[in-house]
Amino acid sequence: MSNTYAQIAVFHDYFVSPFTWLIDHFAGWFDGSFGLALVAITILVRLALMPFMINQYKRQQGMRRKLAAMQPELEAVKRKYAKSAAPDKQRKQTEETMAVYAKHGYNPLNAGCLPMLLQIPILSGLYFAIRSNPELAHHTFLWFQLGSPDPILPFVAAGVYLLQARLQQAAQPPMNGAKGMGLLLYLSPVMMGVFSFTAPAALPLYWSVGGLVMIAQTLISRRLYPQEAAGAAVGTA
Repeated sequence: MSNTYAQIAVFHDYFVSPFTWLIDHFAGWFDGSFGLALVAITILVRLALMPFMINQYKRQQGMRRKLAAMQPELEAVKRKYAKSAAPDKQRKQTEETMAVYAKHGYNPLNAGCLPMLLQIPILSGLYFAIRSNPELAHHTFLWFQLGSPDPILPFVAAGVYLLQARLQQAAQPPMNGAKGMGLLLYLSPVMMGVFSFTAPAALPLYWSVGGLVMIAQTLISRRLYPQEAAGAAVGTA
Protein backbone atom coordinates (compact mmCIF):
# COMPACT_ATOMS: atom_id res chain seq x y z
CA MET A 1 0.00 0.00 0.00
CA SER A 2 2.83 2.38 0.83
CA ASN A 3 4.33 1.76 -2.64
CA THR A 4 1.01 2.72 -4.23
CA TYR A 5 0.89 5.98 -2.28
CA ALA A 6 4.50 6.67 -3.22
CA GLN A 7 3.74 6.12 -6.93
CA ILE A 8 0.72 8.44 -6.72
CA ALA A 9 2.84 11.07 -4.99
CA VAL A 10 5.54 10.82 -7.67
CA PHE A 11 2.94 11.11 -10.44
CA HIS A 12 1.37 14.12 -8.74
CA ASP A 13 4.70 15.86 -8.11
CA TYR A 14 6.18 15.31 -11.57
CA PHE A 15 3.14 15.44 -13.84
CA VAL A 16 0.06 16.97 -12.20
CA SER A 17 1.68 19.79 -10.20
CA PRO A 18 3.72 21.18 -13.14
CA PHE A 19 0.59 21.39 -15.29
CA THR A 20 -1.34 23.02 -12.46
CA TRP A 21 1.44 25.62 -12.22
CA LEU A 22 1.39 26.14 -16.00
CA ILE A 23 -2.38 26.61 -16.12
CA ASP A 24 -2.26 29.26 -13.37
CA HIS A 25 0.66 31.12 -14.97
CA PHE A 26 -0.71 30.95 -18.51
CA ALA A 27 -3.99 32.35 -17.19
CA GLY A 28 -2.02 35.28 -15.79
CA TRP A 29 -0.39 35.84 -19.17
CA PHE A 30 -3.84 35.77 -20.84
CA ASP A 31 -5.30 38.41 -18.50
CA GLY A 32 -6.95 35.85 -16.20
CA SER A 33 -8.52 33.72 -18.95
CA PHE A 34 -8.23 30.11 -17.80
CA GLY A 35 -9.99 28.99 -20.99
CA LEU A 36 -7.29 30.49 -23.22
CA ALA A 37 -4.65 29.10 -20.88
CA LEU A 38 -6.12 25.61 -21.23
CA VAL A 39 -6.32 25.90 -25.04
CA ALA A 40 -2.72 27.14 -25.29
CA ILE A 41 -1.28 24.44 -23.01
CA THR A 42 -3.21 21.68 -24.79
CA ILE A 43 -1.89 22.84 -28.17
CA LEU A 44 1.69 23.11 -26.88
CA VAL A 45 1.60 19.62 -25.35
CA ARG A 46 0.18 18.11 -28.55
CA LEU A 47 2.77 19.94 -30.67
CA ALA A 48 5.55 18.57 -28.44
CA LEU A 49 4.25 15.03 -28.99
CA MET A 50 3.62 15.53 -32.73
CA PRO A 51 7.10 14.49 -34.03
CA PHE A 52 6.75 11.13 -32.27
CA MET A 53 3.25 10.61 -33.62
CA ILE A 54 4.25 11.53 -37.19
CA ASN A 55 7.11 9.02 -36.98
CA GLN A 56 4.60 6.41 -35.83
CA TYR A 57 2.45 7.22 -38.87
CA LYS A 58 5.48 6.69 -41.11
CA ARG A 59 6.16 3.28 -39.54
CA GLN A 60 2.52 2.29 -40.02
CA GLN A 61 2.76 3.04 -43.72
CA GLY A 62 5.87 0.84 -43.90
CA MET A 63 3.87 -1.96 -42.32
CA ARG A 64 1.17 -1.50 -44.94
CA ARG A 65 3.67 -1.95 -47.77
CA LYS A 66 5.13 -5.08 -46.19
CA LEU A 67 1.69 -6.56 -45.55
CA ALA A 68 0.65 -5.92 -49.15
CA ALA A 69 3.85 -7.56 -50.42
CA MET A 70 3.40 -10.74 -48.41
CA GLN A 71 -0.39 -11.05 -48.80
CA PRO A 72 -0.18 -13.63 -51.64
CA GLU A 73 2.05 -15.86 -49.48
CA LEU A 74 -0.28 -15.52 -46.51
CA GLU A 75 -3.26 -16.46 -48.66
CA ALA A 76 -1.38 -19.49 -49.96
CA VAL A 77 -0.69 -20.67 -46.40
CA LYS A 78 -4.32 -20.11 -45.47
CA ARG A 79 -5.58 -22.13 -48.46
CA LYS A 80 -3.11 -24.92 -47.72
CA TYR A 81 -4.62 -25.58 -44.30
CA ALA A 82 -8.19 -24.41 -44.94
CA LYS A 83 -9.68 -27.90 -44.91
CA SER A 84 -7.89 -29.15 -41.80
CA ALA A 85 -8.86 -28.35 -38.21
CA ALA A 86 -6.37 -30.77 -36.63
CA PRO A 87 -4.28 -29.14 -33.87
CA ASP A 88 -0.98 -30.14 -35.48
CA LYS A 89 -2.05 -28.68 -38.83
CA GLN A 90 -3.15 -25.45 -37.17
CA ARG A 91 0.20 -25.28 -35.43
CA LYS A 92 2.01 -25.73 -38.74
CA GLN A 93 -0.15 -22.97 -40.28
CA THR A 94 0.87 -20.63 -37.47
CA GLU A 95 4.52 -21.56 -37.90
CA GLU A 96 4.43 -20.98 -41.66
CA THR A 97 2.61 -17.69 -41.19
CA MET A 98 5.26 -16.52 -38.75
CA ALA A 99 7.94 -17.63 -41.21
CA VAL A 100 6.36 -15.37 -43.86
CA TYR A 101 6.36 -12.53 -41.34
CA ALA A 102 10.04 -13.11 -40.60
CA LYS A 103 10.92 -13.31 -44.30
CA HIS A 104 9.44 -9.87 -44.96
CA GLY A 105 10.56 -8.35 -41.66
CA TYR A 106 6.96 -7.77 -40.61
CA ASN A 107 6.24 -7.23 -36.92
CA PRO A 108 2.82 -5.86 -35.87
CA LEU A 109 4.39 -4.56 -32.65
CA ASN A 110 6.90 -2.56 -34.66
CA ALA A 111 4.36 0.15 -35.48
CA GLY A 112 5.77 2.14 -32.60
CA CYS A 113 4.41 1.87 -29.06
CA LEU A 114 6.74 4.56 -27.72
CA PRO A 115 4.50 7.51 -28.67
CA MET A 116 1.55 5.92 -26.88
CA LEU A 117 3.61 5.12 -23.78
CA LEU A 118 5.13 8.58 -23.82
CA GLN A 119 1.88 10.50 -24.03
CA ILE A 120 -0.05 8.54 -21.37
CA PRO A 121 1.59 10.10 -18.26
CA ILE A 122 1.81 13.54 -19.91
CA LEU A 123 -1.82 13.72 -21.00
CA SER A 124 -2.98 12.08 -17.76
CA GLY A 125 -1.09 14.69 -15.75
CA LEU A 126 -2.75 17.48 -17.74
CA TYR A 127 -6.15 15.81 -17.31
CA PHE A 128 -5.87 15.63 -13.52
CA ALA A 129 -4.43 19.14 -13.36
CA ILE A 130 -7.54 20.42 -15.14
CA ARG A 131 -9.86 18.33 -13.03
CA SER A 132 -8.36 19.38 -9.69
CA ASN A 133 -7.63 23.06 -10.35
CA PRO A 134 -9.92 25.05 -7.99
CA GLU A 135 -9.36 28.36 -9.78
CA LEU A 136 -10.26 27.04 -13.20
CA ALA A 137 -13.67 25.79 -12.03
CA HIS A 138 -15.01 29.28 -11.31
CA HIS A 139 -14.15 30.93 -14.64
CA THR A 140 -16.08 31.19 -17.89
CA PHE A 141 -14.84 30.85 -21.47
CA LEU A 142 -16.84 31.64 -24.59
CA TRP A 143 -20.44 30.71 -23.65
CA PHE A 144 -19.82 28.18 -20.86
CA GLN A 145 -18.49 27.95 -17.32
CA LEU A 146 -15.36 25.82 -17.14
CA GLY A 147 -16.35 24.12 -13.88
CA SER A 148 -19.89 23.11 -14.92
CA PRO A 149 -21.23 20.70 -17.56
CA ASP A 150 -22.27 22.22 -20.88
CA PRO A 151 -24.94 20.73 -23.20
CA ILE A 152 -23.16 21.67 -26.45
CA LEU A 153 -19.52 20.72 -25.84
CA PRO A 154 -20.20 16.94 -25.59
CA PHE A 155 -21.37 16.94 -29.22
CA VAL A 156 -18.36 18.99 -30.27
CA ALA A 157 -15.94 16.64 -28.49
CA ALA A 158 -17.64 13.50 -29.85
CA GLY A 159 -17.67 14.88 -33.40
CA VAL A 160 -14.01 15.88 -33.27
CA TYR A 161 -12.95 12.47 -31.95
CA LEU A 162 -15.06 10.64 -34.52
CA LEU A 163 -13.38 12.54 -37.36
CA GLN A 164 -9.96 12.04 -35.80
CA ALA A 165 -10.59 8.30 -35.33
CA ARG A 166 -11.69 7.86 -38.96
CA LEU A 167 -8.59 9.64 -40.22
CA GLN A 168 -6.36 7.49 -38.03
CA GLN A 169 -8.13 4.30 -39.09
CA ALA A 170 -7.18 5.00 -42.70
CA ALA A 171 -3.52 4.95 -41.65
CA GLN A 172 -3.73 1.64 -39.79
CA PRO A 173 -2.49 -1.56 -41.45
CA PRO A 174 -5.45 -3.79 -42.41
CA MET A 175 -5.89 -6.52 -39.84
CA ASN A 176 -8.11 -9.55 -39.37
CA GLY A 177 -11.30 -8.66 -37.56
CA ALA A 178 -11.49 -5.24 -39.19
CA LYS A 179 -15.28 -5.29 -38.91
CA GLY A 180 -15.08 -5.50 -35.13
CA MET A 181 -12.49 -2.74 -35.10
CA GLY A 182 -14.96 -0.62 -37.08
CA LEU A 183 -17.40 -0.85 -34.18
CA LEU A 184 -14.67 0.19 -31.76
CA LEU A 185 -14.13 3.25 -33.94
CA TYR A 186 -17.47 4.63 -32.75
CA LEU A 187 -17.09 3.52 -29.14
CA SER A 188 -14.55 6.16 -28.11
CA PRO A 189 -16.46 9.18 -29.49
CA VAL A 190 -19.71 7.94 -27.96
CA MET A 191 -18.11 7.38 -24.56
CA MET A 192 -16.40 10.76 -24.84
CA GLY A 193 -19.71 12.47 -25.54
CA VAL A 194 -21.61 10.64 -22.79
CA PHE A 195 -18.94 11.36 -20.18
CA SER A 196 -18.78 15.02 -21.24
CA PHE A 197 -22.43 15.57 -20.32
CA THR A 198 -21.59 15.23 -16.62
CA ALA A 199 -17.94 16.41 -16.69
CA PRO A 200 -16.83 20.00 -16.10
CA ALA A 201 -16.81 21.85 -19.43
CA ALA A 202 -13.03 22.32 -19.14
CA LEU A 203 -12.55 18.63 -19.95
CA PRO A 204 -14.51 18.42 -23.24
CA LEU A 205 -12.83 21.71 -24.19
CA TYR A 206 -9.46 20.05 -23.58
CA TRP A 207 -10.50 16.95 -25.53
CA SER A 208 -11.89 19.00 -28.43
CA VAL A 209 -8.77 21.15 -28.80
CA GLY A 210 -6.49 18.11 -28.49
CA GLY A 211 -8.57 16.25 -31.08
CA LEU A 212 -8.34 19.15 -33.54
CA VAL A 213 -4.56 19.19 -33.19
CA MET A 214 -4.48 15.43 -33.80
CA ILE A 215 -6.57 15.90 -36.97
CA ALA A 216 -4.07 18.50 -38.18
CA GLN A 217 -1.27 16.10 -37.25
CA THR A 218 -2.78 13.32 -39.38
CA LEU A 219 -3.24 15.66 -42.35
CA ILE A 220 0.37 16.85 -42.01
CA SER A 221 1.55 13.23 -41.90
CA ARG A 222 -0.31 12.47 -45.10
CA ARG A 223 1.23 15.49 -46.79
CA LEU A 224 4.73 14.53 -45.66
CA TYR A 225 4.32 10.94 -46.88
CA PRO A 226 1.91 11.24 -49.85
CA GLN A 227 2.85 7.92 -51.48
CA GLU A 228 2.26 5.96 -48.27
CA ALA A 229 -0.99 7.82 -47.65
CA ALA A 230 -2.16 7.11 -51.18
CA GLY A 231 -1.36 3.43 -50.70
CA ALA A 232 -3.36 3.43 -47.49
CA ALA A 233 -6.36 4.89 -49.30
CA VAL A 234 -6.18 2.15 -51.92
CA GLY A 235 -5.96 -0.50 -49.22
CA THR A 236 -9.14 0.71 -47.54
CA ALA A 237 -11.15 1.22 -50.72
